[in-house]
Amino acid sequence: MTTTGFWQPDRLHTLADEVDQVELKLVVHRKGSRSLGLDRDRGPTRRIYFLDTPDLALYRLGVIVRFRDRARRRDDAVVKLRPVVPGRVPGWLRHADCFRMEIDALPGHSVCSGALKKRLARGQVSRTVAAGRPLTKLLSPRQRRLLTQYAPAVALGDLTVFGPIDVRCQNVKLRGFDGGLTAERWRYPDGSDLVELSTRCPVDEAPAVAARVSTALRAYGVVPADLQVTKTEIALNS
Repeated sequence: MTTTGFWQPDRLHTLADEVDQVELKLVVHRKGSRSLGLDRDRGPTRRIYFLDTPDLALYRLGVIVRFRDRARRRDDAVVKLRPVVPGRVPGWLRHADCFRMEIDALPGHSVCSGALKKRLARGQVSRTVAAGRPLTKLLSPRQRRLLTQYAPAVALGDLTVFGPIDVRCQNVKLRGFDGGLTAERWRYPDGSDLVELSTRCPVDEAPAVAARVSTALRAYGVVPADLQVTKTEIALNS
């Protein structure tokens, strides 16, 4: 299987038998976001927190711990593995209802990730932070087990907070593409920002979807930014 447009041929085909879904991601220039009619002050506001050690021990092990304060909707806590080898995921994790695997595809590279999510009450993250309580208290027993298995040398008490990061989300409608496209603008504590466009689709539809999205975005004058990195990578390294 190959991809076209902004997403070049990569190893998607090697994972297609084990992962059903792909998220196509594209970091774009600010000018490109304006041509799509994106307003930096519109869309639901979210606040994102990450946990890691000061020297990013979890990140170096491929483990990401993220909490999302969704304001008007229920918050969530996610422990994510990136990269993950689907065939090596233990049964207790693979068969958990709240565990999902997918391919994260940026132009030039892709990786399989697995996320174990816990739904939280609305406002629970902000209340925990305001009270000075550790966010680790919000993790589920399964999430703690995952951390113990994939990062056995990292104690929960060693984790510190990265963030908060303010995020605005908007749905984008493109002429020539009838699927859903999400735009996220991440504003980092140092004042920098990143705009990422993304859409999800079944793996076997990825080549066609990638081609349609690329063609539609080019019609708006949107091109990829020179640096194609994940939002998390910038958050933990800024």
